[in-house]
Amino acid sequence: MQRRQFLSTVAAAGALCAQPGFAQGKPPAGPVKILVGFSAGGGTDILARIIANKLNTLWGIPVIVENKPGAAGLIAAAEVAKAPADGNTLMMGHINALGIAPALNPKLGFSPERDFAAIALVGQTPQVLVASPKSSTSMPGLLAALKKKSGEISFGSSGTGSAQHLALALFEQTAGVSALHIPYKGASNVMTDLLGGQIDYAFEGMTTASPFIKGGKVRALAQTGTKRVKAFPDVPTVAEQGYPGFNASIWFGLVGPAKMPAEVVARINADVNRILAMPDVVSKLEEFGAEDGGGTPQRFEAFMRDERAKWANLIQSRGIRVDA
Repeated sequence: MQRRQFLSTVAAAGALCAQPGFAQGKPPAGPVKILVGFSAGGGTDILARIIANKLNTLWGIPVIVENKPGAAGLIAAAEVAKAPADGNTLMMGHINALGIAPALNPKLGFSPERDFAAIALVGQTPQVLVASPKSSTSMPGLLAALKKKSGEISFGSSGTGSAQHLALALFEQTAGVSALHIPYKGASNVMTDLLGGQIDYAFEGMTTASPFIKGGKVRALAQTGTKRVKAFPDVPTVAEQGYPGFNASIWFGLVGPAKMPAEVVARINADVNRILAMPDVVSKLEEFGAEDGGGTPQRFEAFMRDERAKWANLIQSRGIRVDA
């Protein structure tokens, strides 16, 4: 979806919100907390705070972000799944807990399909394939190294089964190559070792990698979305470089506990769409490469269902295990 189409979609939703009979339900009674399954300062946290600050203004009640890091977002997800379905406890959902984890861990303690109400997709952010200062900074150079030293060229990730790891797995499968996966406990550790040359490459989220790329400390070889984002117009996609259809974006979206009243879901969805159409928010999201958000709860629900199927197929075909 191009930016003009995106703005038209969310602007139309905002206009509908103002019409009689649309999303007339009251907002949650509050105070409202939006749980984030990661530490403060990361991409999920940043997007959650943008939405929370705007909802605070629209509703006139406290809307706070509460960080519950751990287990790649599963701790926060488990808490929201068991919360009262009144709209006072929400979560900025993430690809890890709601898209990837179900295929990695059948004993999650919650069901992404049954225990959550989809509210609104907030945005999709491509990952970036970045190289250490000592490594080749071209795709042909990387592919040559992978073929010459199969299984020896190291790629860091935020952990086995993380979105970054699965981007690597998809790349290996698509390009017919084999790399050495080095799992870490978080993105900051990955970038530290990448800068120091302890690892050769990494697929990393754009919000994390951007400062290092713009500061000239690492080089970006490719981005993993279906099209180039405005934040990095000169960095080609993996798809452009010989692998059509390649897509390994990270996504974020607002969810709540299952069985939330339909009118509460509709009201929050309409207000999130209004927020996503605000010029200052559009500008901020573009800085992070977050695009293609907005639309109905049904759109977000179908999107998550497709993502779960996609990653489940890859996890099965590659034999990826959490305890690997």
